[in-house]
Amino acid sequence: MAFQVSEYRDLIRLLYEHPEWREELRQLLLTREVLDLPQVVREIAQTQRELAEAQKRTEQRVEELTQAQRELAEAQKRTEQRVEELTQAQRELAEAQKRTEQRVEELTQAQRELAEAQKRTEQRVEELAQAQKRTEQRVEELAQAQKRTEQRVEELAQAQRKSETRLDRLEQQVGELRGDMLEIRYRQRAFSFFGRLISRAEVIELQDVLPTIEPFLTNAEYDDLVLLDVLIRGRLRPSFSSRVGIEEVWLAIEVSGVVDRNDVERARRRADLLQKAGLKVLPVAAGPALTRGAQQAALKLGVLLQMDGRLEYLEQALAELRSG
Repeated sequence: MAFQVSEYRDLIRLLYEHPEWREELRQLLLTREVLDLPQVVREIAQTQRELAEAQKRTEQRVEELTQAQRELAEAQKRTEQRVEELTQAQRELAEAQKRTEQRVEELTQAQRELAEAQKRTEQRVEELAQAQKRTEQRVEELAQAQKRTEQRVEELAQAQRKSETRLDRLEQQVGELRGDMLEIRYRQRAFSFFGRLISRAEVIELQDVLPTIEPFLTNAEYDDLVLLDVLIRGRLRPSFSSRVGIEEVWLAIEVSGVVDRNDVERARRRADLLQKAGLKVLPVAAGPALTRGAQQAALKLGVLLQMDGRLEYLEQALAELRSG
């Protein structure tokens, strides 16, 4: 039966309207190979993708191997250079070994020479030991002699100390005697020493004025004042009296063979004690010689210095008296 066009169109329409028919028709018209072809194409495409990935990994691995090969080449180059250096070092070590063997031979020879020298040294040490033994024996003898000498020296030192003690006592006695003589001299020649300063110079015994002064003093001050060497009373010369406004004045005098700072300070202190009773007192340190410290203290404290008729620091002493 002939197949009409209209029927074909109808067939096409029916196949569009019924998709399930198209599948049945495909099964009838196509062979198994054709039907399986899409799956085969998909598998081939998957295989190609896998091959492409494998190719990419292969290329990456080849690149890595190429890099590794370059690095191995560099390492080989460095290794060859190191081998060359080691070869050179080995040659140098061989030379050093040769020199070391030569040095060992020299040291061996030196050791033999040292052994000979040691032998001679030991012999010399033995000789020195014998000499040392004789020396020690001699030293022991000298030590005994030194011990006897020291004992004798100690005896002489004890005798010297005894002599010095007696001499000190004698000097002290001479000093006291000299001081006593100086005090007597100043007592007997009061006007000669102080006539330029005062008239009618009169030596006053301290015990005669102590009853008047004692009420103004403490026990310690009283004990200090009674040690004053010389006390003199007189009238100031008119030229001095008019300047200070005082007529009668007392001189508190400390006498010493060599006037020092302590003598000056005692004169000042004991004059101040007399002034507690209202007396007008000039402190005086007197003697044939004086120290630099005495001069400095006298200038500072307003103390008059009497040097065998010569008065020093008179103006300062009068100024101190006027202000007091």
